[in-house]
Amino acid sequence: MNQKVKIQRDINKEYLQEPLAYQNTIVLENDAEASILYGSHDRHLRLVRDAFQVHLVARHGLLKLEGKKEQVDASKEVLLRLLEIVRATGRLDLEDVEQTIIDAKSEVMEESVQTIDVFQKGIFIRPKTEGQVRYIEAIKKNDLVFCIGPAGTGKTYLAVAMALSFLKRERLGRIVLARPAVEAGEKLGYLPGDIKAKVNPYLRPLYDALADMMDVGHIKKYLESDLIEILPLAYMRGRTLNDAFIILDEAQNCTIKQMKTFLTRLGTKAKVVVTGDITQVDLSAGEMSGLIDAQERLMNINNISFAYLTKADIIRHRLVQDIVDAYEL
Repeated sequence: MNQKVKIQRDINKEYLQEPLAYQNTIVLENDAEASILYGSHDRHLRLVRDAFQVHLVARHGLLKLEGKKEQVDASKEVLLRLLEIVRATGRLDLEDVEQTIIDAKSEVMEESVQTIDVFQKGIFIRPKTEGQVRYIEAIKKNDLVFCIGPAGTGKTYLAVAMALSFLKRERLGRIVLARPAVEAGEKLGYLPGDIKAKVNPYLRPLYDALADMMDVGHIKKYLESDLIEILPLAYMRGRTLNDAFIILDEAQNCTIKQMKTFLTRLGTKAKVVVTGDITQVDLSAGEMSGLIDAQERLMNINNISFAYLTKADIIRHRLVQDIVDAYEL
């Protein structure tokens, strides 16, 4: 059985469960060009097919696309970009295919999703994956959101962006950012300086996220006026936080008691986002993560949402996804 017939059979089996409403085609110049575009064992086509959930039929120098209009249009754009690479270089690497798909999906998201307006002039933050879109929607609709996912998925970055957006539009009066200062290999007592200097390394990622979305003058002004507060989790005890957007980062390193203490700080007119990666718990052996425990206790409570990000939502360097894969083996 030749390659084109094989593609047609596989796609018909998996994707003809519903009537197809929209079609489009791509004309290929010759079989050699088609072979490079399709990839070994149709690997490139399968990646495009799975990314956009379209039906592909290759026949007589034509590649026909069928499915929902927006998905067909997006997948055709990807295939045309890949075809340009083939015609220019005579080859097509798997990396080119994957990156072109990522870029195209990001562009679709940018067109369909409202931007997050932050303080930095000319800077607008947008969710770049479907998982991130669901995360943002959960924050908008719920007072308490848990976001769980691997490194590089934008858990903290998007939460900070949403917090700044709420503050800028005066929907909430201040921002509180907290992190547990868990000692992972180096004791706090051995670090130089006073307590502020000792905990600052743990809070640095929160400052970094702010720096991307505010100029230095704004950050200094808002920190001095306590409109933005960044502190270790231990400093939250005994407080009630009203009219605030509260973010707890690296929550997998909270104990059950710490998580309960934090969540009960929630005051009137407040929104809380809790982020963490349950595969990277730095607590002592035998100590249960408060984030893992919270999944079981709070999953079915109204106005609490759990957003899960996966490897598909990783937006750092492409190697991060490979690294995450390697550590899952």
